[in-house]
Amino acid sequence: MTRLYLVRHGRAAAGWNTDPDPGLDARGREQAAMMAARLVPLGPMDVVSSPLLRCQQTAAALAAEWNVVARIEPGVAEIPSPEGVPMADRTEWLRVAMAGTWTQLGERYVAFRDGVMEALTNIAISGRDAVVTSHFVAINAAIGAILGDDRLLLRSLDNCSVTIVTFDRGLFQLVETGEEADTLIR
Repeated sequence: MTRLYLVRHGRAAAGWNTDPDPGLDARGREQAAMMAARLVPLGPMDVVSSPLLRCQQTAAALAAEWNVVARIEPGVAEIPSPEGVPMADRTEWLRVAMAGTWTQLGERYVAFRDGVMEALTNIAISGRDAVVTSHFVAINAAIGAILGDDRLLLRSLDNCSVTIVTFDRGLFQLVETGEEADTLIR
């Protein structure tokens, strides 16, 4: 059985409607350090990160403790906004999208959800436990796929929360969902 620790990145230095790839702010760096302190005793493990800077910086806190290099995995990246949606309107699009289902969003987004699960499966079939730093929606996509729930939003995961899933005989199981908070989508 393989265990994956799905970590939502620390607090970003800018909003989704102003910067396509912000790093962590000071609070986000503190959150990453606290997450690393929590998980260090469980490793070392593989560390896998979304290609976005806020996830790479979150993963770096743990990778440094274990003296490993985080592997970049595009399949656990942020949900893409629709083509043609201006940067300033991305937050409103996401708020509306999160009130619905993957099916309602259409084929492109069902494929995104399925891609998240494919990436996690490929990580898990190595047979090595791993920490995967990812995003609010991507982790919700995984939770929904595991539970058979088509809604985009199932948990209001806090920054640097840790959701634990296992993979055994080709099946994922949700062990524990990460801490929740009123998440500001900005």
